[in-house]
Amino acid sequence: SCLQLGLERFHGVCILGFNSAEWFIADIGAILAGGFAVGIYTTNSPEACHYVAENCSANVLVVENHKQLQKILEIQHKLPHLKAIIQYGEELKEKRPNLYSWGEFMDLGKDVPDTQLREIIESQKPNQCCTLIYTSGTTGQPKGVMLSHDNLTWTASAAGRFIRLTDAKEKQELVVSYLPLSHIAAQMSDIWSAMTFGVQVFFAQPDALKGTLVDTLREVRPSAFLGVPRVWEKMEEKMKSIGAKSSALRRKVASWAKGVGLQTNLKRMNGYSEVPVNFRLARHLVYKKVRKAIGLDRCTKCYTGAAPITRETLEFFLSLNIPVFELYGMSESSGPHTISLPHAFKLTSCGKEITGCRTLIHKPDGDGIGEICFSGRHIFMGYLNMEEKTKEAIDEDGWLHSGDLGKHDKDGFLYITGRIKELIITAGGENVPPVPIEDAVKGAVPIISNAMLVGDKAKFLAMLLTLKCKADVETGEPGDDLTPEAIEYCQKLGSKATKVSEIISSKDKAVYAAIQKGILAVNEGAVSNAQKVQKWVLLEKDFSLFGGELGPTMKLKRPEVARKYKDQIAQFYADVDTPT
Repeated sequence: SCLQLGLERFHGVCILGFNSAEWFIADIGAILAGGFAVGIYTTNSPEACHYVAENCSANVLVVENHKQLQKILEIQHKLPHLKAIIQYGEELKEKRPNLYSWGEFMDLGKDVPDTQLREIIESQKPNQCCTLIYTSGTTGQPKGVMLSHDNLTWTASAAGRFIRLTDAKEKQELVVSYLPLSHIAAQMSDIWSAMTFGVQVFFAQPDALKGTLVDTLREVRPSAFLGVPRVWEKMEEKMKSIGAKSSALRRKVASWAKGVGLQTNLKRMNGYSEVPVNFRLARHLVYKKVRKAIGLDRCTKCYTGAAPITRETLEFFLSLNIPVFELYGMSESSGPHTISLPHAFKLTSCGKEITGCRTLIHKPDGDGIGEICFSGRHIFMGYLNMEEKTKEAIDEDGWLHSGDLGKHDKDGFLYITGRIKELIITAGGENVPPVPIEDAVKGAVPIISNAMLVGDKAKFLAMLLTLKCKADVETGEPGDDLTPEAIEYCQKLGSKATKVSEIISSKDKAVYAAIQKGILAVNEGAVSNAQKVQKWVLLEKDFSLFGGELGPTMKLKRPEVARKYKDQIAQFYADVDTPT
């Protein structure tokens, strides 16, 4: 059908919609027909959609519904290569030239002889590009990451073997597809590895990340599950709020079981294999029930990736006997590069290299920390039409420079310590990685949802803070009402606040004192005076995808936050004196 529409060799087929069978079919069909499969984030604005479609000279655009179609119709006049639009998720509301329903699209291919398709498939080579992944562009315009047939097939097979996915001939694995397929993580796990190992794929509801994911998990009971940190954090928050409402006895039992779970699993991590009696009892009383409640009772492979996860969240799940294994990589490495395994994992490490992948720590400092560089068959071909950017990413020796800082421990486990670009360099020349400090503040003050450290080229560090609040289920826009967990925390402090605005307008003494106390506790553990947080401010709205502070994988867009809250940041440094 793509060929019938006139798809030309190396032109894009852009797919804009939530995960579905049609998404997979359009993606693979585009590749076999000799085009590029190109996913577009459903949250993109019309301008952002235009950038991608124009950048890959798209001939065909596949959209899910009327809402996504509107974005394309707005920019259609600026897409000279566009030949057709297909809508798959709902019936067409209007007839237009070159606009097809999914059924009409599928019928188009009936007159194209198989020989024509076969010739095109035969002519394709392993080292030619077949897929474009557009990097989320937390800095500057997105770049089209060119992945070859070999990048995808080799990585799918190598990563799947590494985590010991079982082939469907023995026993079929089950996964739920819900993370955006325009992102390499979901595409590698849901399409390519699934195809390689014959995994059964179930599609979640489009509002999965707004709360229905757990229902789908309970229905499917997957054997493997990949969640971005925000997904694990939301599960943790929900479980804690349910726990807070249960009886005193139940809370006591749960608390005992969590202590046992954490100790036993930490010992396991360090090589002790014996299972104590109290652990077996706790498994029977608590762990099994918890797993069942969140649909992970059959899941032997729980993974997290795409953004940093806090130690607190990892320990929370570990205490319930749900080890969440961290993996690490980037679009430019076809997804994964290092993966943690049940028999080889350490808390806060991203694991070890997939067999066939190599890591170089470039220009390490005294602590062994340097830029993490990759090599292997998973390394991308380059950025589409951006030769200079490609040369910045891949050096003359073929090493891909990740932009991340990290180190290996004595056992060969990789740890990420920060990003080169997000390092704050103070006026005194001190390099400060912000994430550990932000995570420490979130850990010390449970009511805090997001924290962003600022202070580049400044005399001291300051912090923007947001509170945990309820979000609009439809739009994802953060509201003013605190979460039940946050309200409970306020009550413990002796505050009657139920809204963010109440806390800020009255400068709620109890809450402000608790935040200050938490920050002072974090400062106690600071490496040096330069790494202490001297000032902070509470923002009226939490960060969100809706507000533009978070990217599609819930990564913090630091430049965007700095721009949006520039007045609040300027206020920190308006007074001449450095606070003591």
